[in-house]
Amino acid sequence: MSDATIDEICLVALAEAFRGDGELLCHPMGPFPVAAGRLARASFEPDLMVTDTIAYAVVGTLPLGATVTRPGAADEGIVVEGYLPFRTVFDQAWSGHRHVVMGASQIDRHGNQNFAAIGDYRKPKAQLLGLRGAPGNVINHTTSYWIPNQARAFVESVDVVSGPGYDRVAALPEGSGRFHEIRRVVTELAAYDFETPDRTMRLRSIHPGASLDDVLAATPFELTVPDQVPASRLPTAEELHLIRNIIDPNNIRKHEFR
Repeated sequence: MSDATIDEICLVALAEAFRGDGELLCHPMGPFPVAAGRLARASFEPDLMVTDTIAYAVVGTLPLGATVTRPGAADEGIVVEGYLPFRTVFDQAWSGHRHVVMGASQIDRHGNQNFAAIGDYRKPKAQLLGLRGAPGNVINHTTSYWIPNQARAFVESVDVVSGPGYDRVAALPEGSGRFHEIRRVVTELAAYDFETPDRTMRLRSIHPGASLDDVLAATPFELTVPDQVPASRLPTAEELHLIRNIIDPNNIRKHEFR
């Protein structure tokens, strides 16, 4: 019987978003997505290009909080593959050879994402991050989302579109969305994808400990639910070792679940 906790189950579900990516730039944003990317590379997707979150591509598995210039206790075997300045990142981004994981203050059934503002953009109730790089991220390459509070973030319609969803990209001139792919949305309850004929959100798996009723209660829009919804897989013993002892020995991942 596994002793995996919900944070570890979610981490594996998010790491699964990188399965099959091969040799491209893994560019997660935030400690939890960074841990998921490092887990994917250290276990089932060894060709992913990962960074120290600052400016270097590295081989090996750095713990969260460590960088090439400030290594941690578990940095044995870390090799710098190359320098990764902004200009190189943008070369990767514009060519589609990048998979980014972002957060979302709001997301709808089409995958439109908002972390710019709540309310009217011209006079918002709350000013958030702004559009930042979300439009360019989402239109140019594969994107996934980590959302630790589903009931708060899932909405019928986002107040501001930071990252465009499938409906908005479909309305653009032909060819504009050739690199656009929203691979996965992972929350504290379940994992979702957009593998439907109309490219709207589909329930992919439910995390152990949650139920379909929990998922539907936290989803205000029409969600595609297959006849049989599997449980999200549990971490393997090796994955638990990597998470607890190598990638995140200080339990930074658990801060998302307080």
